[in-house]
Amino acid sequence: MITGYITHPHCMLHHMGPEHPESPTRLEAIQARLSLAGVLQQTMQSDARPATEEELARVHSLRHLRALDKCLPEAGIVTLDSDTLMNPDSLEAARMAAGAVIRGVDQVFRGQADNAFCAVRPPGHHAEAAEAMGFCFYNNVAVGAAHARARYHARRIAILDFDVHQCNGTIDIFKDDPEVMICTSYQYPFYPWRYIRSEWNNVINTPLAAGTDSATFRQAIEDDWLPALHAFKPDIVLVSAGFDAHREDEMADICLDEADFHWITHLALEIAALYADGRLVSVLEGGYHLASLGRSTEAHLKALLGLPLEN
Repeated sequence: MITGYITHPHCMLHHMGPEHPESPTRLEAIQARLSLAGVLQQTMQSDARPATEEELARVHSLRHLRALDKCLPEAGIVTLDSDTLMNPDSLEAARMAAGAVIRGVDQVFRGQADNAFCAVRPPGHHAEAAEAMGFCFYNNVAVGAAHARARYHARRIAILDFDVHQCNGTIDIFKDDPEVMICTSYQYPFYPWRYIRSEWNNVINTPLAAGTDSATFRQAIEDDWLPALHAFKPDIVLVSAGFDAHREDEMADICLDEADFHWITHLALEIAALYADGRLVSVLEGGYHLASLGRSTEAHLKALLGLPLEN
């Protein structure tokens, strides 16, 4: 299979201080691991382009976009909340991150790639329609979903999010939208503390107790996600790929490993193959232990490429 690998050097320019876990070293760790494993060389590499205001405004209020522009510092770092800070390059990086998902959607709908992975930051799935939070400014996967709908008339869009934190921003934007199905697994009770017990028909919640292991995780995904996805029959599958549910990641207390990320990626690909002509676009979300982040992303890319985890 042809897997697009979309990134941009500007995603490295955003930083929130030397002690912040969401740092440029995350992308460095991913690229180093993929290069060492020989996986990066098997992808179709391309640069992102920045999302336009029109593309961002499909999912974010203009007031939100203007407020972020006004907060952007000329130098130094400003604080939006206790977790989310901006330097002068933050919004350029964020526009590239959102634009990468748009490029991935273009690639799979135009037949240029079977699937795509966007190695970008800042992440996006906590960004709500009118609020930045949780390291996120714009909701990258939501921007991609809105582009698929506006440009390619997709009417059944599945968003699968296996980050250890629930995708409150994605839910905020698409709650009760019959054209978008959101499947989200997450540690419970845990950050972001909002929408975690949502009852909307298009949101499939899979809360996981601290200490959840591989077998329990896989059974929960099969029980919760698969029946809903087979009934929904998506036109495109979008993935919010957070790797902070790895047992080595200190951000939370779920005990997954690389094999689980390979497995769930393969599951997503099977749904895409059945109903969406294989169209799948994945975007990086969390993952803060650098060694396990690199290995987990390698497992994810191997699945996208149709490779076994060990080869």
